[in-house]
Amino acid sequence: MDMREILIEKVTINIGVGSPGEALENAQKLLERITSKKAVQTKAKRRNPTWGLRRGLPIGVKVTLRGKEAESFLEKALTALRKTLKERSFDKNGNLSFGIKSYIDLPGVKYDPNIGMYGMDVAVTLMRRGYRVKKRKRAKSKIGKKHLIKKEEAIEFMKNKFNVEIE
Repeated sequence: MDMREILIEKVTINIGVGSPGEALENAQKLLERITSKKAVQTKAKRRNPTWGLRRGLPIGVKVTLRGKEAESFLEKALTALRKTLKERSFDKNGNLSFGIKSYIDLPGVKYDPNIGMYGMDVAVTLMRRGYRVKKRKRAKSKIGKKHLIKKEEAIEFMKNKFNVEIE
């Protein structure tokens, strides 16, 4: 067991609809069908009268995957992007996110006329063993600088593990 080994903590799939109603329900059904997990509604954090948004209004849905499910979904999502990612998809902490223009790009997913067309955002959170000290409730602590994941290490991890090309 190597403490320096980079692992996938979670993969979060998000569909932002922008308003409650039938579109939001369809997006929720779609996410539940693709991931076979229960989708959670996301709510507006701020009020924006020009878009007709008020605080607490449900405007999107998300699903969080961990472990083997996260890895297999990430493999499918990268296949939809033809295994290429842009360098700007990675942040300085080594996490990455990218968008999929249409859910039918995912392998094995067929178009459903009852749902319509939706794109989605995929956010991947990477970690090393020992990151729990940052999140635990009792005796919280910081993670040392040498143990943090850098952008270059995350890019190398994606190249090695998923054969991804970086543009």
